[in-house]
Amino acid sequence: MNPMKVLSLLAFLAVAALGKPNNRMDNSVSQALKPSQWLSGSQLEAIPAVDDLTLERLESMSLEKGAELVQQIYHLSQIHHNVEPNFVPSNIQAYVPKPNGEKLAAPLNEMIQRLKQKQNFGDDEVTIILTGLPQTTETVKKATRKLVQAYMQRYNLQQQRQKGKNTNQDYDYGSEKRNQRTSSEENSSEEVKNAKTQSGDIIVIDLGSTLTNYKRYAMLDIEKTGAKIGKWIVQMVNELDMPFDTIHLIGQNVGAHVAGAAAQEFTRLTGHQLRRVTGLDPSKIVAKSKNTLTGLARGDAEFVDAIHTSVYGMGTPIRSGDVDFYPNGPAAGVPGASNVVEAAMRATRYFAESVRPGNERSFPAVPANSLEQYKRNDGFGKRAYMGIDTAHDLEGDYILQVNAQSPFGRNAPAQKQSSYHGVHQTWSSKDNKDYE
Repeated sequence: MNPMKVLSLLAFLAVAALGKPNNRMDNSVSQALKPSQWLSGSQLEAIPAVDDLTLERLESMSLEKGAELVQQIYHLSQIHHNVEPNFVPSNIQAYVPKPNGEKLAAPLNEMIQRLKQKQNFGDDEVTIILTGLPQTTETVKKATRKLVQAYMQRYNLQQQRQKGKNTNQDYDYGSEKRNQRTSSEENSSEEVKNAKTQSGDIIVIDLGSTLTNYKRYAMLDIEKTGAKIGKWIVQMVNELDMPFDTIHLIGQNVGAHVAGAAAQEFTRLTGHQLRRVTGLDPSKIVAKSKNTLTGLARGDAEFVDAIHTSVYGMGTPIRSGDVDFYPNGPAAGVPGASNVVEAAMRATRYFAESVRPGNERSFPAVPANSLEQYKRNDGFGKRAYMGIDTAHDLEGDYILQVNAQSPFGRNAPAQKQSSYHGVHQTWSSKDNKDYE
């Protein structure tokens, strides 16, 4: 059977089996859990074909319903363990954002030539953001925009300091003006003044925009796509004569796994590891190549960290890094997320908030394997920080609590308490107001 048709037909085949009680499945399938044992015929019939499943449809569903649907599709796809990936994007676009809101954009295979024209590119830190969902909904666009804007503020602030200019200059980071503070995602001048920042450059590889429907998302060949991007990074390092150990690769959703594969390919070709790979809500992997370990994992870079915000929704419960953070514990979503898409993108929003100068330690976390254990310990334990300031010697699972609305960090400058344990108190409606 054509692998592209497997997901669409699994539900139909399962329903057909329900109507034939004497039907015998082959031995390999009989060892697996039959869909009829955990789904009724009407439930199976209600599951849409992947051709009909879109981000917009998932956004229109409640968090619980959307998570249930995504889980059902995923488990149906794993029955035969033979759904082979076969989609490799051929025309991935990339862009370098500018302080004035414009973009230096080009197909990925032409971007290196464009970068050669950019003065001093790669002399300092280079952050590569790999999107994992199409920028077709405001939820996805906003999260990506916030992340890019945060890095623009971080890097431009340092550049202005180096030039000895006024650090309070008003920049236009995209479509939103920075001339007034609206949340911890846009900081006050005092917090910015005291922030520790680095200069650097940003590249956005817009893989997500090639995943125009759930079928492409599900059938993405993570290994081949990652190898393509890994080779591109090697070429960039060589042709621009830039250091590789300043590169931080950030992947969203399925892009997190592609980032891991890209980092592996970089190591295979150069013998060196990238400094850091960050996974922002790594996704479930529907289609997997046989005899291949696929997915973001520790060892893909010198340091791998992951933030999980929709473990039982679009994300995965599988540990993905040296350290894995679970805001409010493993769940379908996080506080304030009304659907699975919003829950998946909250990891990006949290990381973006931590990138903003002055917010680096807004998300204190402690080792725990559940929110209940975290609460029983009253937040006590070896403290770590989720986000840009995560220590590279951390290992294990960390739990923290987050706010339902921006500022999301319980230790954000806008809501800092007199003591660390004060952050576990219930926040008033006034404190939780989202000014965006």
